[in-house]
Amino acid sequence: MKEEKLIGKVTHYFGKVGVAVIKLEDTLKVGDSIRIVGGETDLNQIVDSMEIEHQKVNEAKAGQSVGLKVAQKVREGYKVYKL
Repeated sequence: MKEEKLIGKVTHYFGKVGVAVIKLEDTLKVGDSIRIVGGETDLNQIVDSMEIEHQKVNEAKAGQSVGLKVAQKVREGYKVYKL
């Protein structure tokens, strides 16, 4: 198993559209595998698209907040790891 690296935290979740907002502490690219962990949730998924301020981007850097669609409900404070 590859080493996981903490890359950010969930700061908001939009339940109706299934989108998590993640404040990044490291870079994230479309195609990366991520793991979101917290509470009852332990979710692995591939980043297939992400947005900053409603604009699609292929890469985001530390300090930016990105919105991305997640497969299940997450909550504020959940940790996000890159696999």
